[in-house]
Amino acid sequence: MKKVMNTAIVYFVLAMSSGVFYREITKLNDFMGQTVLAVVHTHLFALGTGLFLLMAVLFKLTHLEENKLYKKFYLLYNISFPLMIVMMVVRGMIQVQQRAISTSMDAMISGIAGLSHIGVAVALLMVLLAIKKEMLNEM
Repeated sequence: MKKVMNTAIVYFVLAMSSGVFYREITKLNDFMGQTVLAVVHTHLFALGTGLFLLMAVLFKLTHLEENKLYKKFYLLYNISFPLMIVMMVVRGMIQVQQRAISTSMDAMISGIAGLSHIGVAVALLMVLLAIKKEMLNEM
């Protein structure tokens, strides 16, 4: 329980920081357009803080914390999700600074972002299956 609450707190701090970062970096660069940085804040709140607060509640209701699939989810998710966020920040900074990047650099950023999204999707499927198992065991 402590680990999952600490994880939620870390994602909360990152979410708050990313909101301030977005506001300040766009102001500093006189940027008025669309950027991926605008959604980093909400991703961190919903998929970071929100998800792990839900896990804390489920820990109280089930034995999810002991589930092997949950443990694999936790590891995969906390590798993939931060990588996804980093790639969103990289893409957003390129947009804010209006830098031209090579096609190969653009492809690399998109590829890493795509792999991290796949990791998040697989991890979420794993936790859904773990929750299903635990909920069925409780009945």
